[in-house]
Amino acid sequence: MLYFDRVSKEYANGNKVLDNISLTVHKGELVSVVGHSGAGKTTLIKLLLAEEGPTEGTVSFHSDNIHELRGNDMTNYRRKIGVVFQDFRLIPNKTAYENVAFAMEAAGKHDDEISEDVPHVLDLVDLKSKMHHFPHQLSGGEQQRVAIARAIINRPEIIIADEPTGNLDPLNTYDIVQILKKINDLGTTVILTTHNKGIVDNLGRRVITMEDGRITRDQKSGKFTM
Repeated sequence: MLYFDRVSKEYANGNKVLDNISLTVHKGELVSVVGHSGAGKTTLIKLLLAEEGPTEGTVSFHSDNIHELRGNDMTNYRRKIGVVFQDFRLIPNKTAYENVAFAMEAAGKHDDEISEDVPHVLDLVDLKSKMHHFPHQLSGGEQQRVAIARAIINRPEIIIADEPTGNLDPLNTYDIVQILKKINDLGTTVILTTHNKGIVDNLGRRVITMEDGRITRDQKSGKFTM
């Protein structure tokens, strides 16, 4: 599904942040990518989102080289990916419903689809009763659940969760991880970057460890080991 083939990334100042990465993520996997700050996790995500290109090697989605896509092809690729960030990135003057609906509107969906799908997805993340609340009326965990609902509303093939629990307490962290597992169980591929050892150990799924821009460990059912 996703393929990194001997990918390196070096910036103009000579800083090499990825060094000869080869990696395959299969459809339906839940993969945790772990590593200390500066290990290369963020750059890996930026390459997947086509926010940056590799210096060497190719990043492919199915048979398409991501960084050769242009125009509508790039738009269509990005719509197949939902992203959940650490800092939620909700629109403050829109309700939970409106934040999720906005993602559908941007994808050109019709009003009848929006009115049917948004409550269903908010129910999936246990927020149907708070769909008309604004972000400031929600806890951090609830805001992150809105962000997850927004990420999955257009039925992407892949969810990228970039440190999604970094600002949350242990209880909310547990809830968010259970939701990500539920989404994965429904068939969506999930790529999770995290520093949280407890999350990785409890998941018991594939763990990729990065150090200094290289993959140093890739375990099918692993734990957080640095």
